[in-house]
Amino acid sequence: MYVGTTVNQFIIEEQRRYAAGARGDFSLLISDIVIACKAISNAVRRGGLADVLGHAGTENVQGEAQKKLDVLSNEVFLRCNQWGGRLAAMASEEMVDVYRLPAQYPRGKYLLLFDPLDGSTNVDVNGVIGTIFSVLRCPEGVTEPHVEDFMQPGTQQIAAGMAIYGPQTILVLTMGHGVNGFTLDDTIGEFVLTHPDMHMPAEAVEFAINSANARFWAPPVKRYIDECLAGKDGPRGRDFNMRWMGAMVGDVYRLLCRGGVFMYPWDSKNAERGGKLRLMYEANPISFLIEQAGGAATTGTQRILDIKPSGLHQRVPVILGSKNEVERIIAYHREG
Repeated sequence: MYVGTTVNQFIIEEQRRYAAGARGDFSLLISDIVIACKAISNAVRRGGLADVLGHAGTENVQGEAQKKLDVLSNEVFLRCNQWGGRLAAMASEEMVDVYRLPAQYPRGKYLLLFDPLDGSTNVDVNGVIGTIFSVLRCPEGVTEPHVEDFMQPGTQQIAAGMAIYGPQTILVLTMGHGVNGFTLDDTIGEFVLTHPDMHMPAEAVEFAINSANARFWAPPVKRYIDECLAGKDGPRGRDFNMRWMGAMVGDVYRLLCRGGVFMYPWDSKNAERGGKLRLMYEANPISFLIEQAGGAATTGTQRILDIKPSGLHQRVPVILGSKNEVERIIAYHREG
């Protein structure tokens, strides 16, 4: 039986091409992350059969009610990645501070940031959910990292990816040399390369935005959406479709497959917080994927990957997707 290229084989071959002399720590780290995603995927599939639906009765650092799967997914990521000697520390959207590794485990040269379960509101309705992760290098000579050691712009990421738990479990990964997608083959328990060299079109006729917030949008965003909604009779001269899954991973995967724009922009409702989405756990890793697939990612006024972080849980506006569409929205922000 032909299995195809597994994610581990792919990573090792990529290291041979781009990182001669690499010791293999990075490929082993990605392997640990993959195991965590497999475990979460299994819990998602079992749902109510495994008593993982519903609220956990706790709140995360953001003050948001946690689902049982939020807590489970966070624990899975910690357990799968703390022991191998590849990491110096981790940070999670669900945790207040940096997670320092237990003393008995060796320290490595990488930092891992993750959103263990994106789209939690979809859990109990069998909607698309996922996991997002980002890998940074630990600063030289640091063995017990603090918050400031994680404060690196997105351009410093050496890998990023997301797992989508939907009809199929898909892993999308970049190591700075393009974007590739892998599908979990349950018959062999491995992610297999099914979407090589993912590249989105520069223009598209779909956009994803939470239209319930329309009354809070800034004029440039409202202008763009109004033009899309005007369709063939408007200034764009073509019809657009709106899509909104309630999980960033699902909307972004659609962009990677057929183009479009995803927006959680600045608005007057989230102005005090700086935005809705978290820079370190969502905006940076997804922007890395999008740019590597030929797209663009911005706050409206600044490239997301250029932002110097000011805190582990910093929030930013997010506009990303097909390059020409994103550049149009940037131009509207410049015009005011």
